[in-house]
Amino acid sequence: MTAASVTDDDPDGDWTASGVFRCAPDVYRIPLPLPQDGLRAVNVFAVADADGWTLIDSGWAIDEARELLEGALKALGSDFGDVRRFLVTHAHRDHYTLASMLRREFGARVMVGAGERPNFDAMHAADHRPGSTDATRLRRAGADDIADFILDHPWPQPDPREWEDPDEWVADRAVIELGEPGEEPVRRLEAVETPGHTRGHLVFADDASDLLFAGDHVLPRITPSIGLQPAPVTSPLAQFLTSLELLRTRPDAQLLPAHGPLGRRVHERVDELLAHHATRLDASLAAVAAGATSGREVAERLRWTRREHRLDDLDLFNKMLAVMETTAHLDVLVERGALGVAEIDGVARYQLA
Repeated sequence: MTAASVTDDDPDGDWTASGVFRCAPDVYRIPLPLPQDGLRAVNVFAVADADGWTLIDSGWAIDEARELLEGALKALGSDFGDVRRFLVTHAHRDHYTLASMLRREFGARVMVGAGERPNFDAMHAADHRPGSTDATRLRRAGADDIADFILDHPWPQPDPREWEDPDEWVADRAVIELGEPGEEPVRRLEAVETPGHTRGHLVFADDASDLLFAGDHVLPRITPSIGLQPAPVTSPLAQFLTSLELLRTRPDAQLLPAHGPLGRRVHERVDELLAHHATRLDASLAAVAAGATSGREVAERLRWTRREHRLDDLDLFNKMLAVMETTAHLDVLVERGALGVAEIDGVARYQLA
């Protein structure tokens, strides 16, 4: 295994390029690949711990990611046996599954937010069928064609070895101390529950070092998908917006995201995300006023991505995300009293309040 090179991070460079990038004292960004995924890579952060490392997120359990992570640790003078723990921001495969597999071999502790437990329980259920909860949400949105395709072409059944329960369910506002027990910690990370992207998503705040390991909650270039998880919640977008507002009340920090380059500040990006969703809420309300009644119909009237695509221009997966996100916006408008909703033949139909 050839060790990667260690260089200073360049926010203007290709953030997906392989390597080990110094982004703060004793903190390194390690991009790992996501084949066949539009996000292209996930940032794993290696944080110096006593005689080893704490890794924030782990990557997808594929050979290429494992080999690159091994090479990155060698560049830092270490190997998998020196990883003391994985702090995983949320239960998606590109964040959790490699940690689960490496724990089986090397014994590092795996820690995930306590709010993610229902998602693990749902995946472990004997009758779990990948994509079934998404299909239910799509039918409610009037998108039977997408739901039918998902059920006819289901996601691969999860490998149970990749989804074993963590060693520890981390509580909101728990403080993880890095260093030798009984000695002065070298770093303190506060786990802050930020549901929305998933129900138990955590960010890890290092206020003393002006850093926020933000997972998928705050991304520098895109807004994350909302509520894509096996155990759905009633209003994931409301959770997401509340979580963004929570971060706005906390100390500002350098943004260390799971996808995308460094170089942004948390408050600046949170303000942009809140403004984006306010605009989408206004556009969704206008679509209903113009005659659209379902999540599918409203999504067809909106534009998607920075290229302003129509819904039918998107691939199936992103079309699914678009319809579910639109429905989440409509449900927030119902909660705020701007819309009413009635279930008619299994489809949520919206109208002005």
